[in-house]
Amino acid sequence: MEVQEKVPVQTFMGVDRDVFLRDIYPKRRPAVLRGVCLGPCLDKWTAEYLVQKGGDMEVKVHVSTVPEMDFLHKNFVYKTLPFSEFVKRASEKKHTEFFLSEDESYYLRSLGEDVRKDPADLHKQFPGLAEDFYIPQFFESNQFFSSVFRISSCGLQLWTHYDVMDNLLAQVTGTKRVVLYSPQDALHLYLSGDKSEVLNIDSPDLDQYPEFMKAKRYECVLEPGDLLFIPALWFHNTLALQFGVGVNVFWRHLPADSYDKRDPYGNKDPLAATRALQALERALHTLDELPPEYRDFYGRRMIQRIQNHKKFEL
Repeated sequence: MEVQEKVPVQTFMGVDRDVFLRDIYPKRRPAVLRGVCLGPCLDKWTAEYLVQKGGDMEVKVHVSTVPEMDFLHKNFVYKTLPFSEFVKRASEKKHTEFFLSEDESYYLRSLGEDVRKDPADLHKQFPGLAEDFYIPQFFESNQFFSSVFRISSCGLQLWTHYDVMDNLLAQVTGTKRVVLYSPQDALHLYLSGDKSEVLNIDSPDLDQYPEFMKAKRYECVLEPGDLLFIPALWFHNTLALQFGVGVNVFWRHLPADSYDKRDPYGNKDPLAATRALQALERALHTLDELPPEYRDFYGRRMIQRIQNHKKFEL
């Protein structure tokens, strides 16, 4: 079987703010950062400690009977559980109590107070845990957007997608494989919005997705204490190799008014990009007014205009 070109994500040791901003950030490529102080969470955040701190606060979680979660086709359900019960179930392989099956998987992505408008903030949703986690000061405080608390069952794999803000993924406990694809490979990823339609990236259906093998695969395995810098627009897919806990810290790479203020998740396209995509949709609808051979001819001219635009690297 044809395989993708695989590239290991570069690892940097003992990174501080100056090194990050000088040697890593300007390159706009993923990087694993080791030796960055994340606080006492590395020692404290056992399942027992999480249960003690989180208590019976109710959380909304994803529950799936299959390990590969698919957001496009929703092969999971949302359920509400006390945090302590969620941690217990997520950390075990077989369940005596369950919703769908005894080997179902669980995933928590923390949400803001008002899920329609408030970004997630570890200090607000989990204040007892937030004091254990030190957010790396690699960006200005006014650039901060959200800190997302994540817990997943062993074996759970999340769909390939991109975010529009820069992101540090802190792996606090457990190990996690992360596969990334460059924004320049977007044409090979069969996108539906911000997500790839290719669910099984390790054994893809090449009859259905023949172009997928042209995408270069960047890969790393995160150990407890590792940070992964994920630049905006880089596609990423995560696989929990163990029950694990992590925190994503997102910050604005563009000026604040570039983003949709009604987006609490940080995954809506920048406003200018949204306008451009809407203009393209209107142009395509306009072409529908023409006979087929004219649609084809002027559609090709539109593609050529984009390819020849000096600001695009296609």
